Amino acid sequence: MKKEDFKTKKILELMEKEYKDAGIELDFKTPLQLLVATILSAQCTDERVNQVTKSLFKKYKGASDYAHADLKELEEDIRPTGFYKNKAKALKNSCKKILDDFKGKVPDSLEELITLPGVGRKTANIVLGNAYGKQAIAVDTHVNRVSNRLGLVNSDDPDEIERELCKIIPEDKWTSATHWFIHHGRRICKARKPLCNICFLRDYSNYYLSKYTPDLLKKTLS
Repeated sequence: MKKEDFKTKKILELMEKEYKDAGIELDFKTPLQLLVATILSAQCTDERVNQVTKSLFKKYKGASDYAHADLKELEEDIRPTGFYKNKAKALKNSCKKILDDFKGKVPDSLEELITLPGVGRKTANIVLGNAYGKQAIAVDTHVNRVSNRLGLVNSDDPDEIERELCKIIPEDKWTSATHWFIHHGRRICKARKPLCNICFLRDYSNYYLSKYTPDLLKKTLS
């Protein structure tokens, strides 16, 4: 087994042990609700989104409700999530397309999901992995940061990161691994002050080794 293969395998084993019960933290019951919640989660915490969707999902039951909603009223309903004008337009336009092109049902393929206004690969993969039970890696800021710091990838491009992670992570763990990376990024590998002193992955982290034991990193990479 190659060094990089062993490293990836070990990281995944440790993450699964630590975060085996990890799952998506957005509240939803249907694919449409998850699509809406994920669009609202951009630049917003899941906790805040869940507060907003608690009443939003009671008011807007289906794609038709969003598609035919008064834009200003919808903006006010989602205002606490930030960037509410753009998000309201995305919700209305994506739901219009769901009605026109997909008979009111949120599509269950990546190719179709990314045709919806305001829906990129990350949002599409979140819906696929969590609403439809398909294996998908969704690259958000946490997945980007953690995978780069660990040295599993070397890129800031989300699409490239997704491709590289799909190559080294077994397909049956794609969705779970996304949750593991996100949980690790939120709890330990934080953006400004990563908690390396309590990180159970630090011996496999390029970031930690380069900062605290650079000679060991050189030996590891050689």
